[in-house]
Amino acid sequence: MTRMTSAEAFVEQLASEGVTDVFGIVGSAYMDALDLFPPAGIRFVSVAHEQNAAHMADGYARAANRHGVCIGQNGPGVTNFVTAIAAAYWAHSPVVAITPEAGSATAGLGGFQETDQLPIFSEITRYQAHVSRPDRIAELTHRAFTIALAERGPVQINIPRDHFYGEIDVEIAPPQRIERGPGGAQSLSEAAQLLADANFPVILAGGGVVMSEGGEELRALAEFLQVPVVTSYLHNDAFPASHPFYCGPLGYQGSKTAMRIIAQADVVLALGSRIGPFGTLPQYGIDYWPEAASVIQVDSNERVLGLVKPIGVGIHGDARGAARTLLEVLRTRGADRIRCLGNRDQRLAEVEAQRKGWESELDQLSAGDRSPIEPRRALRELELALPQNAMVSTDIGNICSVSNSYLRFERPASFFAAMAFGNCGYAFPTAMGARVACPDRPSIAYVGDGAWGMSLAEVMTCVREQIPAIAVVFNNGQWGAEKKNQIDYYANRFVGTNLENPSFAGIARAMGADGITVDHPGEVGDALRQAVASERPTVLELIVGQDLAEPFRRDALKKPVRLLEKYKDYSVE
Repeated sequence: MTRMTSAEAFVEQLASEGVTDVFGIVGSAYMDALDLFPPAGIRFVSVAHEQNAAHMADGYARAANRHGVCIGQNGPGVTNFVTAIAAAYWAHSPVVAITPEAGSATAGLGGFQETDQLPIFSEITRYQAHVSRPDRIAELTHRAFTIALAERGPVQINIPRDHFYGEIDVEIAPPQRIERGPGGAQSLSEAAQLLADANFPVILAGGGVVMSEGGEELRALAEFLQVPVVTSYLHNDAFPASHPFYCGPLGYQGSKTAMRIIAQADVVLALGSRIGPFGTLPQYGIDYWPEAASVIQVDSNERVLGLVKPIGVGIHGDARGAARTLLEVLRTRGADRIRCLGNRDQRLAEVEAQRKGWESELDQLSAGDRSPIEPRRALRELELALPQNAMVSTDIGNICSVSNSYLRFERPASFFAAMAFGNCGYAFPTAMGARVACPDRPSIAYVGDGAWGMSLAEVMTCVREQIPAIAVVFNNGQWGAEKKNQIDYYANRFVGTNLENPSFAGIARAMGADGITVDHPGEVGDALRQAVASERPTVLELIVGQDLAEPFRRDALKKPVRLLEKYKDYSVE
């Protein structure tokens, strides 16, 4: 036990957990701890808005595969975290939200910036620690950090502001890493038997492969079985795109190759995937989920096993460990007892034919040469110009979501999206956090012009903090995803979806960053290469046409019915 102040104990525990960067806005509630960050080797990245601080922590966590940390002033600063913490929850990001609280002596009196901060985050965190006494500040901080990684999700450390003061006797704990096993012996044996007996097995690689750092184990298993690999929605980085077995992502605007291949499967190994409902909806008129197939689902969270789709075998285990163990079990059986090895040439020829067909179709869809730039042509040019080690984050929106057809990666921890929460304003701060975590890798955000209004102020942060993140802003003067619904369901009655935009590149230059405007497709690739090479914060504004892809939620909308007389002219037959 060592004598120190509670603020010192808190900062010492952060340092012990390996924290080197914290995102937030300065506040009086934690000023004593903040004062100690520099000598503890902790960089404080001061941002423009707390929601973006939490998104930065999310991007940091996903890029580095370790904790991302954010902090804000009690009350309004902390409540600004909510949207981003919810996004981190659905992305399984180990974000640590430090939430200083109004003083304990006046709790419940309705003082300045006071609110009950625990209920607000109760449904979007894996664990909440409330520091009820100053001498527990290090202990509970340590516990929160441990659970964030063990259960893969955000945690909250709630600290009354007066608990940062006073002397305590405390022991600073070393980091605790909880190792996951591969799953139960019985379920792994049953899964191996299903794979051995399968005629056309397909591996569905999810985010758990990336989080467990199980890419090599997945590759070895796929190559042993000689089977195709598809990736789950928005996890395009779970398998290298150049591998001959790779088929692409499922879900909205995904790969027709992946959909047509998995539709033929008699066994699906869903490795590190909760098989989310949005990632299995029909696309391009293809109802691809193989309802008759036997599904083996591997997930570290036992509650999602069989939750969305019926499964034959559920393995409660780590994706990396499960892949390694399945390979070991299958190898002991011998190749002559693996049925799918007997028809591998036919299966892989089908994969190659589907890959060539989809690539040819994408080429045709992306061939437009107009100005303003056709969205798919812009996405194709960006794809061709992306550095191989680039990280890309995407916002929600029509064009950004179409990029699912074009984003291919060779290494894990390269693709970040808002996942099931689907909030606007996600991509740019996430790209910033990823660049802080991985300063040797280019970090690029795809953002629509509507969502850009929620995060453009962080360009100032990039300039001040010397974070060379790049925002590719698709400027087409509309909230495209919702406008498509108004076209399809509301007879082109546009309410709130048309935008009149300034020059986003000009605003970036006024903030001290680089700003580039491009309105011809032949200039897109060179502009992105210039931005990457500059190592400067850059806004690349692409003037694109108003072509729109199919809406996200065709399953959730109906043609409107109007009963009141004054609205009947508004009805759509």
